[in-house]
Amino acid sequence: MATPTFVVDVTGRFSAAEDALYQRRLDLRARTLADFETYDTVEPVPGAARHRPLPAATARSRSIAPQALDAAAAYAASMPSSALFVWHRERLQLERHFGGRAPQDPILGRSLAKPLAAIAIGRAIALGRIRSLEQPVAELLPEWRGDPRRSRIRIHHLLDGTAGFLPQGFSVRREDVLNLAFLHPRHDEIIVHDYPVVAEPGSEFSYNNAQFDLVAVLVERATGRRYHEFVGEELLRPIGAAGGEVWVNRPGGVAHAGCCIQLPPETWLRLGVLLAQDGQWSGRRLLPRGFVARMATGTPANPHYGLGVYVAGPYVERRGWAGPQRTPPALQVLHSEPYLARDLFLFDGNGNQVMYIVPSERLVILRTGTGPKRPLEWDNSRLPNVLMRGIRRTTGEQPLVPQARRQPGIASDAEEEVVDRRQQ
Repeated sequence: MATPTFVVDVTGRFSAAEDALYQRRLDLRARTLADFETYDTVEPVPGAARHRPLPAATARSRSIAPQALDAAAAYAASMPSSALFVWHRERLQLERHFGGRAPQDPILGRSLAKPLAAIAIGRAIALGRIRSLEQPVAELLPEWRGDPRRSRIRIHHLLDGTAGFLPQGFSVRREDVLNLAFLHPRHDEIIVHDYPVVAEPGSEFSYNNAQFDLVAVLVERATGRRYHEFVGEELLRPIGAAGGEVWVNRPGGVAHAGCCIQLPPETWLRLGVLLAQDGQWSGRRLLPRGFVARMATGTPANPHYGLGVYVAGPYVERRGWAGPQRTPPALQVLHSEPYLARDLFLFDGNGNQVMYIVPSERLVILRTGTGPKRPLEWDNSRLPNVLMRGIRRTTGEQPLVPQARRQPGIASDAEEEVVDRRQQ
């Protein structure tokens, strides 16, 4: 499905130096025909002053069988992975690093940043700086008041992909809003004033960076603090996580909240543990009650996408990252079998960087790296299912409830649950 071109004339709106920087970034992207690995402007994200390792299981106390851990590590090693972590029932079961990577080396999170943006919103709600997920965005962006569509966009629409924004696409045209909203040193202003809303809010799912980059603007206006400082001080430090760097559109400008934060793998793991523990860390509640469950709930527009995370939903063999209709078959992610836990949800970024979270099992699995080259193909259900099959269970312990299978013409339990929650 082709993405329409939307041309925006920014002539005379910004300084010559800013326009020149935009052109350099655009030229670099056109030459590489790929996403950047580095960026010309980064700023530090604060983290914990002291690093205290997560509690590790001993050989005798592991709650997952060694054979399953070995099989998971072998699968990660067969792919171009950089790290694999397995945390289960309050203990680190496995930590492996590949390709000469050191534990403290940061990774470019790419779209792992999108769930982090959702978590930042949750923290702002917990602090009383944002009222709720139902709050109209126009209350924080008065520029949107009076606009027939933008005035109806609520905060959750930005996070669950139903704001109606123009879908993600690729273009080399200087005037294309897709490039201006990502590469321009004033990309935040372009998103606020120029990014097209092409569908009624809440009606369709569309995957794009712009709606998550806008989260940085909302957090900054709601809290009076810069986005990456807020993330570091309010999320990373309380969970004992190391900081890193984030791409900003210009020195002293606005962070790219939708794609471009660089953190060590263990920091990402700790964020997963925070969610597996329902937003609590060492007895301190950082996220509102019910926020994690809301993150992990799909929508009628896309039952496989919650707030920045993909959710199990009804089983499909191949799931499109850009939504049910917009992802070309060659880019859809393989699921060779249903997940063994229906409450599984995951961070899922470019290059098959994934973090699976199963709250019912207090299980978090993180794999970082890049995607394999054809004919190899990443299987999104293999790692979690290998590990869940290896869980050592006590007598009488309840088994996992697997992901629902969809029957032709019959709504799955997961889909009915989405509708029920929306109607409440």
